[in-house]
Amino acid sequence: MTNLSSHSVGWIGTGHMGFPMAERLAKAGAKLTAYNRTAAKAEPLTKHGATVAASPRDLAGQDIVFTIVTADKDVLAVTSGEGGVLSDPKRAPKVLIDCSTISEEASAAVRAACDKRGVAMLAAPVSGNGKAVRAGLMSFCASGPREAFDLAKPYMDAMGRGAYYVGEGELARTIKICHNLMLGIVAQAMAEITVLAEQSGVPRHAWLDFLNNSVMGSIFTRYKSPAYVNLDFAPTFTPVYLRKDLELGLAQARKVGTAMPLTAATRELVQGLIGRGHDKQDFATFLVQSAEMSGLKLTPENVKVDDGLSPRG
Repeated sequence: MTNLSSHSVGWIGTGHMGFPMAERLAKAGAKLTAYNRTAAKAEPLTKHGATVAASPRDLAGQDIVFTIVTADKDVLAVTSGEGGVLSDPKRAPKVLIDCSTISEEASAAVRAACDKRGVAMLAAPVSGNGKAVRAGLMSFCASGPREAFDLAKPYMDAMGRGAYYVGEGELARTIKICHNLMLGIVAQAMAEITVLAEQSGVPRHAWLDFLNNSVMGSIFTRYKSPAYVNLDFAPTFTPVYLRKDLELGLAQARKVGTAMPLTAATRELVQGLIGRGHDKQDFATFLVQSAEMSGLKLTPENVKVDDGLSPRG
């Protein structure tokens, strides 16, 4: 097993995903220094031995730096921007690993900035949400220099189910966008079919229990089931973020000439969620919208449902 204290690690971004990822890494023994725009969100990492930096630039001396922030402009700001981790003329990390969900264009711009500084960059978006991270069920797909991946893999493995190398350049970005298109389409299908089952007299929990134990069930359908059964829409991933990813996917489809009618329809349904005021709730509110469109009034079933996210490691 690799000694995770053999390299110093910087971390930028301790939001819904970033914090539990950094926490798992610190607990696994990594020498971690973290930065977040709101410093208080990074402070709890100190109880696991991490330290808190005042700016991204302060992480320039770390061997490996992970970034996970919201959008293109945010990644550019914390990397190649003024005060970014690449802005120190005398120091730069060996490897920069960006785990954000951003466009290929923004990723390529960060990669070009890394190349100028002699920094190896990995695009390494992740699959899962905060709950999946805490349960050890998150996974990485990574693209970029193979040597950088081999160096960083033990650190990524420590945060979840493993890291998978998919090639050079920005291929991992494409995989992540395709993954999140699937996420939206499946969630909408799950919602409208659940409404069909309930309007036909089948309790939601009974239908979803069958689904999750059938060949059509998945980790995803299982961990969304409690929200669909008990109408708990505390956000793990909001419609606003899902809309961003659907639009990135549709832009890529236009670029390469792929017809994506289901994705386009799902994007409009997500816009409907936002218009109905569900923008700060979980995207499982697809269920509410589908019920409203069908004239069904939902009530919580108050049934305990296994979400399949018992912590691992």
